[in-house]
Amino acid sequence: MKRVIAATGALSMALFLGACASEDNDTTAGTTAETTTEVTTSETATEETTTTTAAAEGEDIVDTAVAAGQFTTLTTALQEADLVETLKGDGPFTVFAPTDEAFAALPEGTLDTLLADPSGDLTEILTYHVVPSEVFAADVVELDGQTVETVQGASLTVNVDGENVSLTDVAGNTINVIDTDIEASNGVIHVIDGVLMPTP
Repeated sequence: MKRVIAATGALSMALFLGACASEDNDTTAGTTAETTTEVTTSETATEETTTTTAAAEGEDIVDTAVAAGQFTTLTTALQEADLVETLKGDGPFTVFAPTDEAFAALPEGTLDTLLADPSGDLTEILTYHVVPSEVFAADVVELDGQTVETVQGASLTVNVDGENVSLTDVAGNTINVIDTDIEASNGVIHVIDGVLMPTP
């Protein structure tokens, strides 16, 4: 009888210890899971902070134009004309940026001719698209009928018709502003659907 009681007691003790061990494992697993979750959350927060910081710092006009993907001809022209470092400067600048389609619409051979002489007409045309101050869309709307002086020296006339804004160049061409306020660290870009010409 004593042996049965002893065996029963030993079995009960084994079951009790097993249950305690199981609870300890569950607690440990829970702690491990919580720790892993905390680490993952911390890493995610760090990534978000890094992204936010990078976005807050911004990129300059040239980097912003390159990242946009619709100004490849413009950025190539800026490189050829040796104007990249200028537009990476402190600024602020406002750039009226022609899209790739705008350059493609020039008369056949015009772009090739311009790129062949980058320090001549190409530089004149490119600097004619830059205003040496930061002018946002809200400011442009207030300039209806007025002229703004460009880095090139010649002026552009601003036209406002309701929500539509266009620019008239010295040659008499009227070019539409199709997107606005693409912000960069040293200025702002407005997208236009044509190439402005600084001479008649």
